[in-house]
Amino acid sequence: MWQIALVLVIYLPLVIVAGHYLYQVTMQQKIWLDPVMNRVDNIIYKFCGIKQADMTGKQYVIALILSNAIMVFIGYLILRIQSTLFLNPNDIDNMESTLSFNTIISFMTNTNLQHYSGESGLSYLAQMLVITFMMFTSAATGYVACMAFCRRLVAKSDTIGNFFVDFVRVITRLLIPLSFIVALILVAQGSPQTLKGNETVQTIEGKMQDIALGPIASLESIKHIGTNGGGFNGANSTTPFENPTVISNIVEMLSMMLLPGACVVTFGLMVANRRKKTLFGKQGLVIFAAMSILLLIGLVTCYIAESAGNPIINNLGISQDIGSMEGKEMRFGIPQSVLFTVVTTAFTTGSINNMHDSLTPLGGMVPMFNMMLNVVFGGKGVGLMNMMMYVMLTIFIACLMIGRTPQFLGKKIEEKEMKLIALCILIHPALILLFSALAVATTAGIAGITNPGAHGLSQVLYEYASSSANNGSGFEGLADNSPFWNMTTGFAMFFGRYLSIIIQLAIASLLAKKLWHSDSVGTLKTDNPMFTFLLIAIVLMIGALTFLPALALGPITEHLQIRS
Repeated sequence: MWQIALVLVIYLPLVIVAGHYLYQVTMQQKIWLDPVMNRVDNIIYKFCGIKQADMTGKQYVIALILSNAIMVFIGYLILRIQSTLFLNPNDIDNMESTLSFNTIISFMTNTNLQHYSGESGLSYLAQMLVITFMMFTSAATGYVACMAFCRRLVAKSDTIGNFFVDFVRVITRLLIPLSFIVALILVAQGSPQTLKGNETVQTIEGKMQDIALGPIASLESIKHIGTNGGGFNGANSTTPFENPTVISNIVEMLSMMLLPGACVVTFGLMVANRRKKTLFGKQGLVIFAAMSILLLIGLVTCYIAESAGNPIINNLGISQDIGSMEGKEMRFGIPQSVLFTVVTTAFTTGSINNMHDSLTPLGGMVPMFNMMLNVVFGGKGVGLMNMMMYVMLTIFIACLMIGRTPQFLGKKIEEKEMKLIALCILIHPALILLFSALAVATTAGIAGITNPGAHGLSQVLYEYASSSANNGSGFEGLADNSPFWNMTTGFAMFFGRYLSIIIQLAIASLLAKKLWHSDSVGTLKTDNPMFTFLLIAIVLMIGALTFLPALALGPITEHLQIRS
């Protein structure tokens, strides 16, 4: 447990420092990178013809959607013709059409679900120009949407900023510098960074084996910093080249956790009175505490389940003194495998350092439920936006119970906002459950299920929870590279990403246009421990009411079966 505690202790000061830096970037305050990056930004603005004027909410959303659409079109084209392009020393063939659709949607929506094996499915050019590039742009898209959302919540007027300016600043002042630092650490730990082709070596058994090389470290850094998750190799961060040592494992976990948590700190600073120096705004602290408690509940549950081992293996007379090690790396063991599993699904990154399909039933239910909730920090930016929907829902329910007018940050929450909030919350479970039902009710869906009974259903639920939550990890027991799975998960990723962002920005726009009201004695306080626990209760209640029947048929049934 001390390994887990050490990572969490290191994380807390890092996330506060990052949150203050993010606040400066978001509010366009002067930072030490400005003398260099201002010149870079101006070149980009001039080359792209970007006007730095403020946008309306509608213009901001249109700019976001159209810019992402253009990148999707270009990326899809590259995947379809990669065999004819340069930087393809391993002679990788063109990607099939439905797989190309799934892949490009996956990486543009910050999901990074992979129905292909990276080292054999993509050329170096595609790995860099499509995959790595979109890891930067998709992460930046989520963050700027969140910061536009937050600015409108705290503003006393209808202001939002400029999408392209926000987008460029996030990449040049945040993602590139952090990714460069992490890439250097990974190279120092042993991750390759080369354009050479694969090398064939003789193993100690005397057999020949191809060693997949490539620009791995640069992809791995933004993969975790941007909460992306897609691996250069099919086995992701279980491979020694993507995750060579315990140090690299800790660095990758902290990279995943840093920016989603920092977004909450930034929001707290935006709400707080900036006339006084504050380390962590109260409003942000309430949300951060709620997310942290949900994270710890999942972490403890998963650790206990994996440490207890599998009773079927115990019955075979095999010792499990160090826990259930099936599908895990000996160099990481139970503590770092469990922490990585919970972190990558709570912060919706999708990177893996062990096989989630081999987790115990309850251990596997934790990452699945993290993605079903999609608010336990979540991905960079969008996780905070999702939690804000529950914050407003909690305020509305609490105020109805005590007879007060629902109000958040000086703006009244009324009928129109509540309808949109309810719709936004329902989209995520609807995508998971409807597509899962379609998969188990059709021949094409059933053809991809390779495990019988409860575990097979768990694989289906996990796949669509991962897609809709824009996570990207998988149980990996599915035969998912088929037209059915490529198309349905592609649609789940697309709608799970853009419908939520559009609705959330619409809610923020409605609130921004309302008159500001100062707090009174009758205003519900949302910056105290009581509201934290009320928020946790609402999140768990909604999650249980929505997903408990499906979980009962999947991981809970499997748990009871192996115990009987």
